[in-house]
Amino acid sequence: MEKQKKAVSMTFDEIVKQNERRIYYHLHKLNIRDPHHEFYQEGLVAMWNAYEKYQPDKGPLATYFNYTIRNRLIDVVRKEAKEKEKVMAYKQYQGVKEKTGNYYKSGGNAYPIKYAESPNLEAEELLQVAKAILSKNQWTWLKLFVIEDMTTKTIAEREGVSVDAVKSWGKEARKKLQKLYAYGERI
Repeated sequence: MEKQKKAVSMTFDEIVKQNERRIYYHLHKLNIRDPHHEFYQEGLVAMWNAYEKYQPDKGPLATYFNYTIRNRLIDVVRKEAKEKEKVMAYKQYQGVKEKTGNYYKSGGNAYPIKYAESPNLEAEELLQVAKAILSKNQWTWLKLFVIEDMTTKTIAEREGVSVDAVKSWGKEARKKLQKLYAYGERI
């Protein structure tokens, strides 16, 4: 009991000198690299809080220091991890926002659509050229999927065919339109 009273009557500087190694121990145990001593400072703050809130009848001061320092360091590590996640999500959002948005996905990856010089055609003229080179089903896919923004399932139900058939129409239509766009062909 007298030893605990003696610990409380000591100044904080004396307690830091005696218990500084606890901070380094927990830094090492939690595998925290601390080149700028930011985590060490957090450990000191935790030690100060433990020193201020310590109640001798609850247990030894050393145990309370260990508990407080360790949990404070874990909290700081978690906080930094969340901040990094938020920064990465924000960077990704900004990257997508800055891009044109013209990407196609394949195998879980997004690839930018390559731009080519397009023939100087107005939208109506382009649609007439597309209608001329596409089959009836491919034109239906283009009109409903691209222009009217319908899903393949909705188109399949509307046309009375399978979803795979609609996907096939789209695949073939894309091939023909890419050739038209890439070479500037006119029919």
